[in-house]
Amino acid sequence: MSLTAYLDKGASLGRDAPCLQMGGRVLSYGDVQDLSHSVARALRRSGVGPGDKVGILSGNDPVAFACVFGIARAGAVWCPINPRNEAAENRELLDLFECKALLFTRAYAGVVDAVAGSLPALDVLVCLDAELPGVPALQDWLDRAGTVTGPVEVAPPGDVVMIVGTGGTTGRPKGVVLTSRSLETMTAITLMSYPFEDRPTYLALAPLTHAAGVLCFPVMALGGRIVVMGKPDLGEFLGLVEREHVTHTFLPPTLIYMLLDHPDLDGTDLSSLQCLFYGAAPMSTARLAEAITRIGPVLGQLFGQTEAPMMVSTMAPADHLHPDGTLATERFSSAGRPTPLVTVAIMAEDGTLLPRGERGEIVVRSSLVMAGYHRNPDATAEASRHGWHHTGDIGFLDADGWLYIVDRAKDMIITGGFNVYSAEVEQALAAHPSVRECAVVGLPDEKWGERVVAVVELHPGAAATEDELVAFAKQRVGSVKAPKQVLTWTDLPRSTVGKVVKTEIRARLTS
Repeated sequence: MSLTAYLDKGASLGRDAPCLQMGGRVLSYGDVQDLSHSVARALRRSGVGPGDKVGILSGNDPVAFACVFGIARAGAVWCPINPRNEAAENRELLDLFECKALLFTRAYAGVVDAVAGSLPALDVLVCLDAELPGVPALQDWLDRAGTVTGPVEVAPPGDVVMIVGTGGTTGRPKGVVLTSRSLETMTAITLMSYPFEDRPTYLALAPLTHAAGVLCFPVMALGGRIVVMGKPDLGEFLGLVEREHVTHTFLPPTLIYMLLDHPDLDGTDLSSLQCLFYGAAPMSTARLAEAITRIGPVLGQLFGQTEAPMMVSTMAPADHLHPDGTLATERFSSAGRPTPLVTVAIMAEDGTLLPRGERGEIVVRSSLVMAGYHRNPDATAEASRHGWHHTGDIGFLDADGWLYIVDRAKDMIITGGFNVYSAEVEQALAAHPSVRECAVVGLPDEKWGERVVAVVELHPGAAATEDELVAFAKQRVGSVKAPKQVLTWTDLPRSTVGKVVKTEIRARLTS
């Protein structure tokens, strides 16, 4: 199924049914279908053809998400650009992806002004909610395509429908190439692994550029309604669940913790919920038990990564309970079981597959897995050596087939559901004139899952306060990636060849 097939399947169940909703505005399936055809025609008139890359830079917005289906209908490639990134990082991603067009909302006009001039491939700019100097508003751009008539439906070359930016151990971004087959596999796993009754109502609070976006596809295949939140407000979230009879939603553990602490939680009717997906970061087992007790037996875990989206393993709501209804707390620290369309194994460094109970790297085989990294054959080969996709996570499978993750690739930190690569933060801190060397690690944190912690070694005679270094990092990598804590040590621990030993740093910080 192409991306447009989910929309068209939903529309076949009723074009007048609500599809995307935000505030008082509702777009029906017919509205989104019509808009997708108009966007596809406008792209074609603007010289954007099959295989060309089209970025979308926007917060959560129904019109922006509806444009995804126009991009797909034209056979072009959707490149979601994270609005929380700094301008320099988004410029690098747009350049890496070779984006020919960028659709954006006016809130990010300053970012676009700052980067567009240095992107020679970027020919088409469209503002989705305003007319700007030299940049047409969406409706004006669509109206200009009036000479291009009839439906536009072009298959994407190589089945590529999406390129998603992700970091790397060097701090340089990579583009994960996803095919319609990858997303079809993800959608099939979602529908077979979690409860869905009748037409679902899905509440998208988390960014549509991340997990919340691709989870819309199975909802649309069932003709469901997607209620979009423009910004994370847990009071409004609770109100929407009750008023709109929300059946499905996704929250990273950090937001679930905040929800459990919200004064309105216990007074809100959450009986409509069928599944509250959680994932993207480790979750406290004690708080998971609390969530099931207070919210209901609707928590559903998912584990995946950008390169194998969302559904490598799952733990459905029923799997959190014993047959007698008591909490199955003994498996709460697992990542669920490998899904039916995914083969998971544990591999030693030499490529040997390890038996149950032994720890090694978690490797995957499935049509879920990416086609590769865009313009990066070396990284693609590294990730697919021995004929398996390498997740970079260390774990084991127990005797009953439950997957446990015990460590992650050393340079990645998951904080509040967002990936932070330590090398990128280290590079930012190293630019400070007082910093001689630094190391960034993730430490367990009840609120964030992990918090970013930096240990710095200053130049002899130099001085810098913790607040100064945190602010310095925020200016370069943003508040999500900046360290929550900066410690100054006289000497960083090093190996015999002079490399900083992060395992020793973590051990000292957690002892």
